[in-house]
Order: sequence, then structure tokens, then C-alpha cells
Amino acid sequence: MIIIINKDVQATMEQQSLALQRIKDQLYEANYKLTPQREATVQVLLENEKDHLSAEEIYMLVKLKTPDIGLATVYRTLEMLTELSILDKVNFNDGLARYDMRKEGAKHFHHHLLCLECGNIDEIEEDLLGEVEKIVENRYFFKVTDHRLTFHGICQACQTKTSDSNK
Repeated sequence: MIIIINKDVQATMEQQSLALQRIKDQLYEANYKLTPQREATVQVLLENEKDHLSAEEIYMLVKLKTPDIGLATVYRTLEMLTELSILDKVNFNDGLARYDMRKEGAKHFHHHLLCLECGNIDEIEEDLLGEVEKIVENRYFFKVTDHRLTFHGICQACQTKTSDSNK
């Protein structure tokens, strides 16, 4: 049997493998091991990197890979990964804590666009607040170590739907 893998799929798999190794190294440096349960959790996070999943959603996906895992184990793993700045915990005012992988080499948490119509969340990778940080540090004598920014509005798809329905 011959299996043909799309080049994009292969590149994604390679990126996930490199990210997994990087996370394993970070855990080792912090005196943690990458247990099978932690690895399953990290794999789910890497496979769903753009989805901003809640702990319960992560748990349900991890349970498909590791049926004997408990919700408390997933919560502990998420907290540990957050403490190590591998993950960021985010809140989009929907009552759920969501988790977002921190990009390799990122000095700051990346920004988000939250659509108030459909709930879609997009990411902005550029650091848009470098100058603002300098102003805050100089004017208020406050050392900025990180920042979070979420723009609330209407995405292009919802704007198109609204303008189409008004015609």
C-alpha cells in the first residue's frame, strides 16, 4: 500500500514535531518530564493551534487519544504549560478560559480580532504596541513585561453577510 502525503500536510507534521521537541526541551529545563498524558495534551494543542480551545474542549480531544486521562490531569498540564510560558491563558468574555500556544521566540502575547457576530477569533502576529510600551515605561516609570490586546468588532465575512442582506 502506498500512502501519498500532501506537501502542506507533511510540512505541518514536521512543524508540529519540531514544536513538540522544543516543548519537551523546555519541560526538561524546568525539571519536568513529557509524560504520555502531557504529550497527548501538547499534541492536541499543536493540532488545534488556531482554535483557542477551552480546557474542557482540550480534555475531550485528549480523551480520544488517551482514554484513561482525567480532567484534573489536563488542567494541571495546562497550568504547568502556562507557568512555563509555553501557553497563554486567554479570556474572550465568553465565560471560558481558553488556551493559545505561544509562538516560538515571541517576546509578547500575540493580539486577537474577536468577531462579535459569529465569535470567530483571528490572530495578529505583529507586535503593534512597541511604541506604546516605550511611552508607558518612560512616562509612568513602569517596566512592561507583556501585554494583551483584543480588538472587538465585525469580521469581513459578517460584514459581507450584513451588506448582502441589506440589498
